Amino acid sequence: MKRIRFLALALAAALAFSPLGGCASSSPGGPAAGQDGAWRPERSMELQYAKNFAVDYYRGGYALISISDGSRYLVVPQGQQVPEEIGEDVVVLQQPVENLYLVATSTMCLFDALDSLQSIRLSGSRAEDWYIENAKEAMERGEILYAGKYNAPDYELILSNSCSLAIENTMINHSPEVKEKLEELGVPVLVEQSSFESHPLGRTEWIKLYGVLLGKEEEAQRLFDTQAAYLEELASEENTGKTVAFFYISSSGYAVARKSGDYVTKMIELAGGNYIFENLGDPEKATSTVTLEMEQFYATAKDADYIIYNSTIGGELSSLDELTAKCGLLADFRAVQNGNVWCTDKNLFQETTQLGLMISDIHQMLVQGDDGPGELHYMYKLR
Repeated sequence: MKRIRFLALALAAALAFSPLGGCASSSPGGPAAGQDGAWRPERSMELQYAKNFAVDYYRGGYALISISDGSRYLVVPQGQQVPEEIGEDVVVLQQPVENLYLVATSTMCLFDALDSLQSIRLSGSRAEDWYIENAKEAMERGEILYAGKYNAPDYELILSNSCSLAIENTMINHSPEVKEKLEELGVPVLVEQSSFESHPLGRTEWIKLYGVLLGKEEEAQRLFDTQAAYLEELASEENTGKTVAFFYISSSGYAVARKSGDYVTKMIELAGGNYIFENLGDPEKATSTVTLEMEQFYATAKDADYIIYNSTIGGELSSLDELTAKCGLLADFRAVQNGNVWCTDKNLFQETTQLGLMISDIHQMLVQGDDGPGELHYMYKLR
């Protein structure tokens, strides 16, 4: 909340003293101007969990998006005029925002949930890399084209499709020349920051930002509220005291576990469990996983009450035998001996819109296991 308040105050100050604040739109329905000519927001978006973006609204339907990396985007409604003297740091996005180049894979599900895949023309992932069926099918039909990875985009294809915005993930920071080239060619770039949200539903709440871009704010709010409701149902539940290990075994035989404090471990805590590793990984580093030699992993994780095996990298498992075949030491784990081993579906990390439901799944695993009211949505038990 403090982060959002800071963003809002900083945004108001920037508007008041930047070139954007020095002019009002010549359109009758343009943003309201005070006596000093500065634009004044009529209201700001209410955010419950997200800390890395803010939105301020102005008369006439204009919206200014501010992102934690310092980027600002002025969303101009269809039919409204673009202000003539906005600040050089403000990127103008004229609605409808279409022919997008989507590289941030965690964002595709947000567009799918908003029934807006038609706004995406280009993808940074191939059809076979999507677990979101609508996205895969759209690519197979040629409605969405593969335009190269974040570090090797097909500039000619991007330009020939009149791309109005590239949505990148933070990997683009490792190839700054690509971002510069896109902007040089007239393609604005939005670097998605939801991966820095510490609360799981902070990631889901980014759907509200895309609701602003697409003119679907009410639908975005409804979808977010649905996920928040799952968490509210668990608010009065006590911690179960049960411990959970979340990991996968690499092709080299190492255990790759989530870093303590990462959003997945936060999901376990919100579900009423405790992540087995209390202080794993460097909190100052942006990486979300830690690679451990099996002996080091075994020393702590062997006593976990539950195992959730992450199938995203190595693929889904079908049995406990298949799990222990990856490493014989796993047979000695308490969770394996007690039959408390679960495996995630492959699409777990492409379903940002369903994090509330995933937390509910973990809670059911901890409290009811096989005796729950039905099958879990994003995990299944290994036998």
